[in-house]
Order: sequence, then C-alpha cells, then structure tokens
Amino acid sequence: MHLEIQGLQTADAPTLVLSSGLGGVAGFWRPQLAALEQHYRVVTYDQRGTGRSADTLPEGYSMAMMAAELAEALEQQGIERFDLIGHALGGLIGLQLALDYPQRVGRVVVINGWLSLNAHTRRCFQVRQDLLLNVGVEAFVRAQPLFLYPAEWMARNQARLEQEDTHHVQHFQGMENLLRRLHALKSADFRPHAAKITQPVLAIYSQDDLLVPWSCSPELASALPNASLIEMAWGGHAMSVTDAENFNALLLQWLTRKEAKDEYA
Repeated sequence: MHLEIQGLQTADAPTLVLSSGLGGVAGFWRPQLAALEQHYRVVTYDQRGTGRSADTLPEGYSMAMMAAELAEALEQQGIERFDLIGHALGGLIGLQLALDYPQRVGRVVVINGWLSLNAHTRRCFQVRQDLLLNVGVEAFVRAQPLFLYPAEWMARNQARLEQEDTHHVQHFQGMENLLRRLHALKSADFRPHAAKITQPVLAIYSQDDLLVPWSCSPELASALPNASLIEMAWGGHAMSVTDAENFNALLLQWLTRKEAKDEYA
C-alpha cells in the first residue's frame, strides 16, 4: 500500500492518518495538508486497489480487511499510535480500526458518515452503479461530482471539473475493484458494536449533502459513548474541498480542544 508521510517528523509528533472515501486516493486531502502539517505528522495513502496501490481485490472484500490493511501498512512504517480523519468510507475505516485495534487508535473524525447505510444513500449508490454497468466509466465519472459538490460551486468550477473528469477516467480503479469496495461500504453496519467504540469521535457533516442525509451524523454520534458533533451549513458531501478554510478551522479547533482535555485528564 502506498503511504506518504509529511509534516512534523520528530519522534514525539502526534500522527494523523487521512483516509479518503470511495475514490480511495490520497490526493483528496490536498486542501487540508498545509493546515495540518504545521501541527502533526500527516499520513495519506492510496487505498488498496486504487491509485498507486494497484491490486486486484478479492471476493468478499470487507471493511475489516480495509482496516487491517491500513493497520499493517502503518506498523511497517513504525507507527503504532495514531488518530484518523476519514471522509465517508474513510471514516468508517476509522470506526472499524477503533473496534479492531483499540490500543492503537486515539481519536476518529468521521466526515459525512453513518452508523448504517441510509435508504437514500443506498439509492444514490445504486444509480451510480447502474451508470457504471450500463453506460460505462465515463458516465460514472461525469456523474460523480453531482453527488459530491453543491450546484453553485460546480457552476463556478466547470474547467476544474472537466480536468478532474479526464484524470479520473485515465486513472479509474477498475470496475471489479470499485464494485467490491462499494459492496464492502454498503455492508458496513456499526449498530451492534457502537457502544464498544470508546475513543473520542467527531462526526462532522454538511447540511446540504446530497449523498448522505445530514441526520445520519447525529444518529451516529448518539450511538457512540464519546462523540462530538459539528454542523456545516454548506459545502456538500465533499465540504472539505468546497469550503476547506472553514472545515480546516473547525477540525483544528476540535483536535486542539481534545488534546488539551487529554493532557489535563
């Protein structure tokens, strides 16, 4: 698995692992790096079967396998203890790590995530899967921004979106890999295990998310023993991209507040 380690490099520097959504690649976090690297050792990675971590995923691929792969890759780099910030699927990987490797995970930030898959989100995934299977990769890629970004932002960034479309088609993770990762995502259900996730968790969400109803984050937070909730009014499913300055400020405020509490606990 391809990892990149940036930011502070001292032995005692706290480590933040950034885990992307269904796209899977490290480049999603570009808007956060400058803000986070001043305070943390920052690890980004291409998830197995995506980007520079090319591989053929097995049948029965699961969220537990995604978590185990990341835990092993971090251990190979000598990183035993870390916090994780994850977008949607990436946030669920963080919750799975908190369950399976509780001694290694400090805090988890879940961006526009969920406790179990909402019916609306399932419908959106089915539409995207139908496009992929019945129309093709280009149609799937061109539709993707509709689920990620607000219409106003998209209207102002058409040239950027066209460049991204070309890039995503050229570097598409492969139909079989995507379908297996999507199945793992849709199958994840933390309702039976939520009470066991005792680490501090931040559920941060955008009110205008088209893909994941905003109510999913309060539902997730209410099921966890030690959760905080932050709402953003605008930004869509990928508000860390569309409203990065505001998102980064809110994220750092929460991380700093939690660090202060831990220090004086």
